Amino acid sequence: MFRPKIPTMPTPTGQVSPPAVVEPTTIVPAAQTTPPAPVAPAPAPSRPTVQLTPGTALALVGGGTAVVLVVGAVLVSMLLAVAVTGASLAICALVIRSLVNADAKRR
Repeated sequence: MFRPKIPTMPTPTGQVSPPAVVEPTTIVPAAQTTPPAPVAPAPAPSRPTVQLTPGTALALVGGGTAVVLVVGAVLVSMLLAVAVTGASLAICALVIRSLVNADAKRR
């Protein structure tokens, strides 16, 4: 019951061609040629280097600070929205529970 069943490979049913015969060939060495003269490498395209001046560094720090402040404000506002929603739902649940209890006591 717990023994695996291993599939067996079926025998081929069609025409089976015999393996092709490989005949050895002779290797003829090529005539010696002189290597071409070395070509001078093309000059690399000149790219302007990025220079970090004090003004640029101050701009980068200011931009990074602005991004951090904006992302922080968004996250804090989302947290505040969740907290306000949870508090309002809790107050609504208390009011509905008190109304249901008051109505049950009158009967």
